[in-house]
Order: sequence, then C-alpha cells, then structure tokens
Amino acid sequence: MTLPDGQAPKIFGIAGWKNSGKTGLAVRLVTELTARGYRVSTVKHAHHDFDIDKVGADSFRHREAGAHEVTIVSGTRYAIMHELRGASEPSFAEILARLAPCDLVLIEGYKREPIPKIEARRLESKNREPLAPSDPHILAIAADHPVEDTALAVFDLDDTKAIADFIETTTGLARKSL
Repeated sequence: MTLPDGQAPKIFGIAGWKNSGKTGLAVRLVTELTARGYRVSTVKHAHHDFDIDKVGADSFRHREAGAHEVTIVSGTRYAIMHELRGASEPSFAEILARLAPCDLVLIEGYKREPIPKIEARRLESKNREPLAPSDPHILAIAADHPVEDTALAVFDLDDTKAIADFIETTTGLARKSL
C-alpha cells in the first residue's frame, strides 16, 4: 500500500498478553492521533473465531449460502467480509495491502511481527511474562505499574498523549496543520 505521495504508510503495533490493556490503549491512541489530524487505520488480530454479522441478516444469509466475499454498503460505511472457507489465514502483508491509504496503521496484536511496537502491561493481565526482553521490535513499555530492569522507554498505560508523541517521533509522522 502506498500513499498518494508514493510513501508507504507508517506502521506501529501494540503487543501484550490478554487483558494487558491493548484495546483501551489502541482506542485512546486513535482518538488522540485523529485529533492531531492523522488518518489512522487499525488492524486487530483475533486468536479466536469471530463474527461481525448478525444471524438472520441478509448479509449473514449470503455468507451462509457460500458467498466468497459479502460487501455491505450504505451512505455512511461499507464492510467487506471475506470467508476463508478452509484457506489459510492471510499474511500480515496481505492484510496491509487491502487497506486504503492512510498516515498510520495501528496494529493490535500480531505480537510476533517484526514491526515497531509498544508492549502493554497490566497487573490484571492473563500472563505477566514480559515480551520485551525477547523481542527487539518492542521499543517501549506502557504499564499500570512500575517497570524496572529495562533500558526501554516506559510510559504510564494511561498517558495517551506521551505515547502518541512517542509514536509520532518513532515513525516520523509529520503533524498536519489543522
């Protein structure tokens, strides 16, 4: 995917174990970064089956009948649902290639992808084993508790503005004039 100026979009990830605060951080960052004038897209990886459709809806019935892709279009949004029907999950690169041009793609999950990312940590997470020591692509940690024994930048998990500043600097995003 390339932008109108021929540049590839900036990519930044949020990694962490289940219940580590990834989704809350992603939502706050989208709010903050769009308020700064950026066009932000997100990709969320789910480790389980999911459905965005309602049983009985026309689009659900189309999928159940065997449609490969079902597109729902209205005056406010559209969605394309692609059924894998036994095929392999698409690669990270294939997913990125399907996105419309934007300034930043914020990735939630995909913790093993070699992209710059921040690790979210919460005391209440399912697994509290740090990811950073074994992943050179983790550039910072956002936590709800003190973090020691690291040379990485450490942010309070709720300090959205500082984390957004870090993402701007790290990815080289150029702030737009509003």
